[in-house]
Amino acid sequence: MIGYMNGLALTIVVGQLPKLLGFSADGEGLIGEFSGFLAGLAHGDVVPAAAAVGLGGIAVILVLQRWWAKVPAVLVMVVLAIVVSSVLGLGDRGVTLIGVLPQGFPPLTFPGVHWSELVPLAGGAVAIALVSLADTISTASAFAARTEQEVHGDQEMIGIGVANLAAGLFQGFPVSTSASRTAVAERAGSRSQLTGITGAALIIVMIVFLPGLFQDLPQSALAAVVITAALSLADVPASARLWRQRKVEFSLSIVAFLGVALLGVLPGIVVAVGLSILNVFRRAWRPYQTTLGLVEGLAGYHDVRSYPAARQLPGPVIYRFDAPLFFANVKSFRDEITAVARRAPSPRWIVVAAEPITDVDTTAADVLFDLDRLLDERRQTLVFAEMKDPVRRKIERYGLAREIEPQHFFPTVEAAVESFRAKTGVAWPDGAACTTAEAAALPQPAALPEPRPHPSATPSEQRDSTSPT
Repeated sequence: MIGYMNGLALTIVVGQLPKLLGFSADGEGLIGEFSGFLAGLAHGDVVPAAAAVGLGGIAVILVLQRWWAKVPAVLVMVVLAIVVSSVLGLGDRGVTLIGVLPQGFPPLTFPGVHWSELVPLAGGAVAIALVSLADTISTASAFAARTEQEVHGDQEMIGIGVANLAAGLFQGFPVSTSASRTAVAERAGSRSQLTGITGAALIIVMIVFLPGLFQDLPQSALAAVVITAALSLADVPASARLWRQRKVEFSLSIVAFLGVALLGVLPGIVVAVGLSILNVFRRAWRPYQTTLGLVEGLAGYHDVRSYPAARQLPGPVIYRFDAPLFFANVKSFRDEITAVARRAPSPRWIVVAAEPITDVDTTAADVLFDLDRLLDERRQTLVFAEMKDPVRRKIERYGLAREIEPQHFFPTVEAAVESFRAKTGVAWPDGAACTTAEAAALPQPAALPEPRPHPSATPSEQRDSTSPT
């Protein structure tokens, strides 16, 4: 979202630069608009009086916002610009003014659409809807996050839809959110939907009774308002913080910035969302994996990477996999479990601390079944602790709970360890835990009883099975 807002701010500023200096420039996209702006500068299209009003307006707004925050900076600047324009006759000096607006409402009209026009209209309508959806939700979410508000997407789009229906009946343009106008409203102190109602009421009064109220307002003054509002969208310190804290998120922010700036709002959002999804997939594909141990003075079992002095009971290994189990990462899970099983000394139980595993798909369930049988053949046992009830119900539907014995599921890691101790008689040396290296020098646990074979095993497999209970 930071990259999106930075890109949006740059796009708005570049688009307003020609108006700020009193001329117009043609161009599509950020590069085209900036090239048109540079061409205008080179050709001497700048209107000095308009540039003075625009640059002076930016200075007035920024100074008032910095030193007198309670003063309505935008309103003060607009009034000053109208006064200066009227007194000095800037309209006669080449400065483009707003002029007199059309008076009255457009007539209520029911548009006539022929069947032959529905297909081309549908294509344009879908494109407008997609742009409106992406722009509205993104802008609303960004501004809501700044004020700790919650966005209800359905209600936002219902409001946009009703507004578009009304605009269609009065020959209006398609309606969507406006990041620049939203920024202007926020900088002016807007905090609720009452701003929109007040603005609509004032617009009605102006077009019906006072169409010439802003006729002497220079276009460059409006550009100054929009540019200062756009500057408030950019958040460079947040980007710097991302660079220090999360390089991957910073890279995604830069891609989103370039996407919005170079490709446009909708393509930029699509690129940013796509890369974000790929990043989530990447983290889920190669999640964090570790083993756990006891730490002196801390309750429970903890990451041995964070606590190298963590101690372990000889016999079981407590393994944690920090992601849902699905087709893309289950091979990594299987390979790590297999590597743990081949360690020396050979663990008798591999206890999977399953609390971070929020899902198991059918492919992962098949791999778990094969892994359980492989460990059984090695006289090792696969055990699960702290598995969430929804995940447990899923593996029961898959039939996996019939293959992995119910007694191999424990509510907590502590319960699994205590069950192992009860079955084997292993105790912590001198009443304390031991490190992995110390465990190798200790007598191994007594052999566990011969297990019953898996219910699905063939008769020959049942005769060859040596898995423990």
